[in-house]
Order: sequence, then C-alpha cells, then structure tokens
Amino acid sequence: MAGTEDTADNDARRNKCEETNGEYDLFEINVTEEFMKEKDSGIKRSFLIRFRSSIILMTITVLSMVLGGYYLFGVLLAITLIGLMELYRIFDVHKRSVGIVGYLAAIALYFGVMECTQDFEIIKKCSEVGGYPAVLIGVFLVVLLAAYVLTFPKYNSEQITMVFFGLFYVALTISYIYKLRISDGGAYSVWLVFIASWGADTMAYLTGILIGKHKIAPVLSPKKTLEGCIGGVVGATLIGFIYSMIFKAELSEVYDNPVLLFVIVSAAASVVSMIGDMAASAIKRNKDIKDYGKLIPGHGGILDRFDSVIFVAPIIYFLLKLIG
Repeated sequence: MAGTEDTADNDARRNKCEETNGEYDLFEINVTEEFMKEKDSGIKRSFLIRFRSSIILMTITVLSMVLGGYYLFGVLLAITLIGLMELYRIFDVHKRSVGIVGYLAAIALYFGVMECTQDFEIIKKCSEVGGYPAVLIGVFLVVLLAAYVLTFPKYNSEQITMVFFGLFYVALTISYIYKLRISDGGAYSVWLVFIASWGADTMAYLTGILIGKHKIAPVLSPKKTLEGCIGGVVGATLIGFIYSMIFKAELSEVYDNPVLLFVIVSAAASVVSMIGDMAASAIKRNKDIKDYGKLIPGHGGILDRFDSVIFVAPIIYFLLKLIG
C-alpha cells in the first residue's frame, strides 16, 4: 500500500511539474512573440522615419540644384554653418568666441565665391596676391591665434586646431558645389557629386549585404567590406555612364568626350567618397559619439549625411577642369 501511495504521489508531482513547465514554456513563447513584434515594429518605424527624411532631403537637394543661383547659395551656406556647428560642438567651441570666428570666416569665404562678387574691388585686389581664399585663410589664422594667446589657457590647442580645420573640412569643400554649379555645364555636371557620393554609398551598402565578406576596416567601420566598396565604385561608375548617355547632347557642348569623362570622374570620386565617409567616422570614434547631430531624423546630423559629399565636390570640380 505504501508503495502504491508513493507512486501516486510521484505521479502527481510529475504532472504538476509538467503543468508548471508548460506554463513557463507558454510564458516564454508569449514574451518572445511580444519581443519580436516590438522589434519588427521598431524596425518598420525606423525605416519609415529614415525614408521620410530621405524624401525631404532629396526634394531640397533637387530643388536647390535645379534652381541654382541665390537659392542654392543660401541652402549651401546654411548647410555649412550647421555642419560647422556640429563639428565645433564635439570640441565644445560651438558657442564660444573662437567658434564664432570660425562661422564668420565661413560666411566671408562664401562671399568670395559668389558669382556676383567677382567684380568687387577687394576680390580683384586679393587675386593679385594669391587669391581671395588664400588671403582669407591667412587673416583667419592670425585672428584665431590671437584669440588663443590673449585668452590663454581658456582654449586648448586641439580646440583651436579644429576651428581652423573646420573651415577647410566643411566650408571650403561644400562651397565647391556652388562653384561647380555656376561653371560651364554646371547644371548637368553638378549631379556627379551625388552620383559619386550617395550613389556609391547605396550601391556599396547593397553589395555588402549580398556578398560582403572581407572587412577593410574592422575597428573603424565593422560593416564595410571590400566587396561592398568595389560594388560602390562599379555602381557609381555605371550610374555616371547612364547619366552621361542621357544628357550626352547637352554635355557635348562643354566637353569633348562627356561619356568617357563622366565614367572616369564617377569612378575616381566614388573612391574619394568612401575615404570621406570613413574619415568622418574616425572623428566620431575618437570622440566616442554615434552621430554628429539629430537634425535629420533617422540619419543624424548634416555631417552624417554629407560626410562623403564634402570630399567629393572639390575633387569633381578639379577633375572636370583638368581633364574635361
């Protein structure tokens, strides 16, 4: 009898444990399902935010490039000042006197590249001693160093260096989009900037997802692969070729062989765009930040979106001038 009762008790405990385990399994399944639903919802929401921001950004870009003139000038100046602010903020000078000196230098630089100011006496005088940009850079450096020594030790050398660097890295490079747009055939050739930067970036991303295996900078940018980079260059070159074929008649009025020229420039500039992208990432890694800003939802700041563009614009401008 005792053995029978023990067996019955053991069976009862076993059944109870199985019921309890079943409840735990059901709970885990429910929690997992809820987590996956929230994850999927988060991914969809993130994609929609990025997509909406991309549409707005592309609309502004297209309108700016098509309209050109003062509209493009104003948009590029605004982008430059915001980009400078994002860079200066990393080094805590965005609201301080040396940062203001940097903003004023950027505005002065844009004044010198405007098409309507080229006949101004000050621009002509500067051209006799190395050009307006060279004179401006010299004056900017003197003023910046004066602020450094007169307020010492308010600022450190890294802060002063980055304020000076920002004029080249952000203001000077972006201004070449305007210079390219007002040049001969600029209404068509300016699109090479975005073909070589955003086009290469998109094609590199897609290629990397599909066949990417070999990391090129695992510490700096773990997701970038050699296959993705090759895909980006090939993709940008192909887009440049198709674009030049579409507008071959218009481009032939300015360039002798626009198709070959655009293929070469697209390929070379796409390589530069990747270097620019990783250089921007290196600055962020050094300062342990994810994005430069939050102005563009889903993308980050101006510099996060234009990190490759700022390197590509001057390269394309000079390549078209040299071999066009």
